[in-house]
Amino acid sequence: MSIELAQVYTDFSALGSLRARARADRESALDEVARQFESLFTQMMLRSMRDASFGGGLLDSQQSRFYRDMYDQQLAIELSSQRGLGLAEVIKRQLQGMQPASGAGRAPGDYRAQVIAPAPVDRAPSAEAPPALDGSPEGFVQTLWPAAEKAARELGLPPEALLAQAALETGWGAHVMTRADGSSSHNLFGIKADERWSGERVTVTTLEYRDGVAVRTRADFRAYADWEQSFTDYVRFVRDNPRYRQALEVAGDPQRYFEALQKAGYATDPAYAEKIQRILERGTLHTAAMDREGAKAG
Repeated sequence: MSIELAQVYTDFSALGSLRARARADRESALDEVARQFESLFTQMMLRSMRDASFGGGLLDSQQSRFYRDMYDQQLAIELSSQRGLGLAEVIKRQLQGMQPASGAGRAPGDYRAQVIAPAPVDRAPSAEAPPALDGSPEGFVQTLWPAAEKAARELGLPPEALLAQAALETGWGAHVMTRADGSSSHNLFGIKADERWSGERVTVTTLEYRDGVAVRTRADFRAYADWEQSFTDYVRFVRDNPRYRQALEVAGDPQRYFEALQKAGYATDPAYAEKIQRILERGTLHTAAMDREGAKAG
């Protein structure tokens, strides 16, 4: 894989460079676009294999699955950068056959929807079926940004901070807790359903830390009708608990906010705040947010 392509799956800035190159040298850029598609297919294959397994053992949890998915996505990129699965050449031929005869067309990356997406269906959005999240940072930001922006404004936090916390809790939305019928709980922040909660709930096995030791346990968690309700309840939950008052006082600094939140007992993971900070520092959310704003402007 050439240096223009992302060497780590979080490097979305490389896609902009690829688009620029495609405008100047369409033929050579096709090789890299084809490898990207092969990498995406490999990620889907790895995820399917994981889903077909019987779990990861005693230490399996939302956090462990989150880092496992990070590893799988990086592995897919590395595989495609070497010999790959042999799909890149086939995809390249497809893309070459779709180039406009006039030569005045789109960059190779713009053919993505024609290759892998079905024809759009003209239907009104359903309030009963909110968009699903599949572990993609771009889809995660696209789906949740409006609700995150509103909730963050009420708490004095940047939207990226709330999305980073939700990304850690759910593995970029791939591991949101589900109800008994398989439908989503829409619980993005791991808030439990104690005696104060009168709404719907889900019961799942979770990993908690007791005296520094990871322990698997069954617990009840809150369930919501959609993603926006999850953000709204998070704001209410943090505001209504006096123990989180110090965290709210430093909400302008996300690192201090999450450190105070952890210290107040929001999560039992001793590295909870550190993990959220690492997500923020990688820049994935910032890049995805910029791409979203760019798409709106376009």
